[in-house]
Amino acid sequence: MVMHEKNMTGIIMIHILGFQFSQNINIVVFFIFLMNYFMTICGNLLIITLVSYSKSLHSPMYFFISQLAVSDILLITDILPNLLHMNLVKETMVSLSDCITQFYFFAVMEILECLLLTVMSYDRYLAICKPLHYNLIMNYQLSWIMVVTCWVLSFVVALIHTITISKLQFCGPYVIDHFFCDLDPILGLACGDTSIVQLEILYLGIIVDVIPFFTIIISYAYIIFTISKIPSITGRQKVFSTCSSHLIVVSIYYITLMSVYMVPSRGESWNMTKFYSLLYTVLTPLLNPIIYSLRNKDLKNVFGKLINNFLKFQ
Repeated sequence: MVMHEKNMTGIIMIHILGFQFSQNINIVVFFIFLMNYFMTICGNLLIITLVSYSKSLHSPMYFFISQLAVSDILLITDILPNLLHMNLVKETMVSLSDCITQFYFFAVMEILECLLLTVMSYDRYLAICKPLHYNLIMNYQLSWIMVVTCWVLSFVVALIHTITISKLQFCGPYVIDHFFCDLDPILGLACGDTSIVQLEILYLGIIVDVIPFFTIIISYAYIIFTISKIPSITGRQKVFSTCSSHLIVVSIYYITLMSVYMVPSRGESWNMTKFYSLLYTVLTPLLNPIIYSLRNKDLKNVFGKLINNFLKFQ
């Protein structure tokens, strides 16, 4: 009877605080986020368009890059529209189900990015360390199998997380001091013991986060060792340039992710946690297309040809 009454008084609506700025600063921040959203969508759509448009980019590496662009678009679309709304409206209320749904799609995209970056590091390992076998191993069929596996695994693991979380009993407080429905803020609303949920997340996190991370490290250890054996400096620079963009993206992604989820932050304010979260939810999807576009000659050449063809029809 007590449990029944507790369920009846459970959380229905949640107040998300977002960033607590003055009204004038909120307007400035709104336009910064709006510009960020616009540039992120345009930049990632440009990469997808270039890879689809040019036959010279129909290779596993660019196929994986285009999939990463898709995940970045979905990630920032899951986060930024609500964040923009929060900067205009002080009282931001969402239902518990909507909050958990946002967390689900956020988890899907974060897991997917980890897996895609791992697949891309394996692709670079084969291209540099096993060049004679690259075309035989990394063929069209294997590329699709790896990408589909990444997507399916992301949706399944995130669904397991979400189902487990949704079975918890939530009884308050009714406020989330964050700008989106992340894991810790949601668990902070739960009544009773959440250790089983955290244990499940830990074990699944080892599969989709820790193992991929060490796979990337091992791949690049082999890549760096192989590059170091190239006699000429020019040759080393040329080979390393083919994977430098990916290495930069991996570094930015994991450093920002670990700063929130792996580094102890008990002494930090929620404002610092929000700032760190901004790095991998808002900034990283913007930086990825910029890094790949600026540091990749093939993408720049195809973009130049696309612009020239467009101007000819004018």
